[in-house]
Amino acid sequence: MIPFDFSSSGAPGELIRLSPLVRRMVAGNAGPMTFTGTCTYIIGSGEVTVIDPGPNRPEHIAALLGALGGETIKNILVTHTHKDHSPATKILKAATGAKIFGCPPYEGTGSWQFSMGDVANDREYAPDIILRDGETVISKHFSLVCVETPGHARNHLAYALPEENALFSGDHVMAWSTSIVVPPDGAMGAYMSSLLRLLERKEEIYWPGHGGPIRQPRAFVRALIAHRRAREKSILAKLGPSGSTIPAIVEQLYPDLSEELAPAARLTVYAHLEDLTERGLAQCDGAPSLSRRYERA
Repeated sequence: MIPFDFSSSGAPGELIRLSPLVRRMVAGNAGPMTFTGTCTYIIGSGEVTVIDPGPNRPEHIAALLGALGGETIKNILVTHTHKDHSPATKILKAATGAKIFGCPPYEGTGSWQFSMGDVANDREYAPDIILRDGETVISKHFSLVCVETPGHARNHLAYALPEENALFSGDHVMAWSTSIVVPPDGAMGAYMSSLLRLLERKEEIYWPGHGGPIRQPRAFVRALIAHRRAREKSILAKLGPSGSTIPAIVEQLYPDLSEELAPAARLTVYAHLEDLTERGLAQCDGAPSLSRRYERA
């Protein structure tokens, strides 16, 4: 029997068997937004599908191709176009001739990278086939079903593997951290709706874009929803009778926050306030932005 590994990420460039159909290689891009690095998943054996080839890191791509020597990469699937997930796609396609399936290209025009390059979008991503909710990519011994999960990114997809009752959840649901939602590409309202959709599904394990698996996913998703609802209540409470700004709210909510993570916290509060404004629970003078002063509606 193959010894399946359900906890260790493995060293960058190491191919680890997770289940009868799933293997994983972690890219060497560890950081505050990527944890131990982006998880690249290989589905099947002999003729395989790769999910999220990862960032444009030559050593990661070389390790992936080397580990799969003698096997055929037929399909490449992408969950979303952040630069830690999709840039290696075009290089892998050029090396193997595989077809690219997945999310639509990023269509935004503004620059919202701030200091966090990992959540900037890959503008060179070019899929051969764009997948929509419920569409299936069929291989010899398995199938992958598209599940639309916008929120972390507007073009975010997850993929169900019915043969193992598993879901590749990308950055929508991760065990090591809550997902960052950055407007205008991310949207808190869509993110919450996507979480609610997952509660209706029956997968027994999630394989996320960063970190280890989620083994009781519905309970975990319920906890994520409760966490976000508690956070929005805290934000509304910080507005007070005269309103407040995003930096002031962050300082109160996260008193011991490091400077490295402060931009992510400000963006998360902004995403909540944008959603609260759309729902008529908060208001500001003009369109929501990072620099507005917000009040209770």
